[in-house]
Amino acid sequence: MRHLTRRTALAAAALALLLPAATATARADDPGPEVAVVDGLGFDTCTAPPLATMRTWWDDSPYEAVGIYLSGSQRACRQPELTAAWVREVQAMGWRLIPTHVGLQAPCSAPDSKPRKFDPDRAREQGRQEADEAVAALTALGLGQGSPVYLDIEAYGPAADPACGAAVVDAAVGWTEELHRAGYLAGFYSSSDSGVRDLVAAARAGRSPLPDALWYARWDRREDTGGSGAVPDDLWTGHRRIHQYEGDVPESWGGVSLSIDRNRLDGPVAVTAGAPDGRSSGHEGARSGMRSGVRPQGPAAAGEPRTDRPLA
Repeated sequence: MRHLTRRTALAAAALALLLPAATATARADDPGPEVAVVDGLGFDTCTAPPLATMRTWWDDSPYEAVGIYLSGSQRACRQPELTAAWVREVQAMGWRLIPTHVGLQAPCSAPDSKPRKFDPDRAREQGRQEADEAVAALTALGLGQGSPVYLDIEAYGPAADPACGAAVVDAAVGWTEELHRAGYLAGFYSSSDSGVRDLVAAARAGRSPLPDALWYARWDRREDTGGSGAVPDDLWTGHRRIHQYEGDVPESWGGVSLSIDRNRLDGPVAVTAGAPDGRSSGHEGARSGMRSGVRPQGPAAAGEPRTDRPLA
């Protein structure tokens, strides 16, 4: 088992995120599902690697979290390894998972390999439908309530097309509403210069509910979650960020090579359904998260920006 360092360990004081009591069965005294937060390094790659690769990388690499493309009509790669058994095995090794959904895209995005797009007139409804698909995939893989799933919106056109950005925000609102209703956290992944830009503007304008966690792509090689000039310091604070700081990088550990995107996490990751502390049993390298939290973005006072406030 690897030695734990600050860079690779789950933050000892990591905050869990407080889910809204969105279901009809929620009780005032119910603390809600466990939520795990990783403060360390992660990677994502197009297809879930074989278990032998995950074991080697766990033993030899600095990474402790891995992105998985669990659902969506426009995933770029097949996922022959990605099963409930694979999830159990990698979590038992110690890995934390970053679930990602690749569905409909921005109306103004390039057609290339993802031609299906949100309809500006139905984007909020379509966001809910994408969330339903993601929840079904989370359930099938054994990932429990309190897990985040990140809506992957690939880079799209400039800010000169406000209707396009508005459709993305509408979809993100519907996505968040439906995931909260089902007991999950809503995440959002996009380029700092498109989807993240539009989500930040929506937060400033008081739009709600917006995703709980933000995964922003800016390949500046800065291994931090400081926002890279795109995410203001007062938004998505309190362990709610992932920064994809470098992409399409060939990397090898223990003689096993992958092409990956590199990420610095200070944000939520998946938990196991039914585990009392959000982890799979026998999680030998696990870094335990503690319940605490961050409020969903709520109304700001007049003239003040919407912020994310950690709970005491």
